[in-house]
Amino acid sequence: MYGDYEAQRHWQEVTYNLPIKHWYFNTSDNNLQYWGLDYPPLTAYHSLVCAYVAKLINPDWIALHTSHGYESQPHKLFMRATVLIADLLVYIPAVVLYCCCLKETSTKKKIATALCILLYPGLILIDYGHFQYNSVSLGFALWGVLCLSHDWDLLGSLAFCLAINYKQMELYHSLPFFCYLLGKCFQKGLTGKGLVLLVKIAFTVVASFVICWLPFCTEVEQILQVLRRLFPIDRGLFEDKVANIWCSMSVLVKIKNVLSHQTQLKLSFAFTFLSLLPACIKLTLQPTLRGFKFALASCALSFFLFSFQVHEKSILLVSIPVCLIIHEIPFMSTWFLLVSTFSLLPLLLKDGLLLAYVVTTLAFLTVCVASFSIFEKMSEEDLQLKSLSLSIRGYIPSFKAFPKIIKSLFIVSITLMGFLTLMSATLTPPQKLPDLFPVSVSVVSCLHFLFFLMYFNAVVLWDSRNGRNQKKIS
Repeated sequence: MYGDYEAQRHWQEVTYNLPIKHWYFNTSDNNLQYWGLDYPPLTAYHSLVCAYVAKLINPDWIALHTSHGYESQPHKLFMRATVLIADLLVYIPAVVLYCCCLKETSTKKKIATALCILLYPGLILIDYGHFQYNSVSLGFALWGVLCLSHDWDLLGSLAFCLAINYKQMELYHSLPFFCYLLGKCFQKGLTGKGLVLLVKIAFTVVASFVICWLPFCTEVEQILQVLRRLFPIDRGLFEDKVANIWCSMSVLVKIKNVLSHQTQLKLSFAFTFLSLLPACIKLTLQPTLRGFKFALASCALSFFLFSFQVHEKSILLVSIPVCLIIHEIPFMSTWFLLVSTFSLLPLLLKDGLLLAYVVTTLAFLTVCVASFSIFEKMSEEDLQLKSLSLSIRGYIPSFKAFPKIIKSLFIVSITLMGFLTLMSATLTPPQKLPDLFPVSVSVVSCLHFLFFLMYFNAVVLWDSRNGRNQKKIS
């Protein structure tokens, strides 16, 4: 149905021409089967603002019914311009300020970090090539991280609530935010200042949600219908060829056919909960800013790998937290960000973005290598694995293999990704296996992500700096 480009255009059509109470309901003027609105209220409000501008330029772009399937170069330019404006207002200022506020970091390293984050190809390709506004919700989440790093806990809570109310996938980051703030309340004492802070945070969260949802609070059915649209569990365990554990396992075992819908839901919940539990417990007991950022990456990756109804684009929710720690673990962060972009390859090929994918990926890799000399920073200290290595040496005194293992895995990884990219772009798959290349990309990416999940959790759990003191390192 013309792809996500049409979805974004259609939401502008719906929000401009229909009353608010009809935005999320199936009516004669709003067929929910045709790109029905399925994001929270802030996305709808944003679409409405864009629609007013579109109306001034060309009313045909958002004409009710007759604009379905509309496509033109001026309109594509307009849509990409709205993404750029959103970036300039929300995402880019957050990135620049975050990098400027990094402590114990030289000016050169701050500039390099900002450049690497802004050049991350996954977000550029999805937002500008696939017509999305992921940078808005991710930008709000980044503002939340920035505020928490300055102990502005209420503003940080507000910013993260805006992120969730723009895209519900920001729930991937909700547990680290919750555990970090709860840990701070515990530290202050739940019978004194901690209790006051907890009440203030709770009030901020409730108030922000009420304000965002106010137009839909006229009837209970309105709220329930919006929630049904936001969490469509009837769609199944996964869609398309997403690089998570359920899609990859389906190559061997057709989970959707073997297990009932309810069993799939319970199984995904159990695996997600268990995989993110260690990092969340550690963060609650030792709420440091460094641990918070690593937990954001670890927990988001757990959600991506094991949760219900995951989309390919959801890997961006892992990638941006990884961008935040690229100055701390440049080699591993760069490697992960390359893999996350590679995992989007089947989607990018559908949109004809192969050239853009190659160019942006090479540009990103070049900047990372030039800025951080990533191939020279592969010692146990640089990989943040010294504490784990020392623990292993308690049982195996001669163990010093982490740098060699990581280097070997990286070489195999880059070779495999390059080979699959070339095969996907140039060869036609066999008729009996039409999804051979997309499935191969998904499985290979999933194996990478499982490795990185173990790595991030190892860094979080064996982080000696968290255990020695409670100093906040940003």
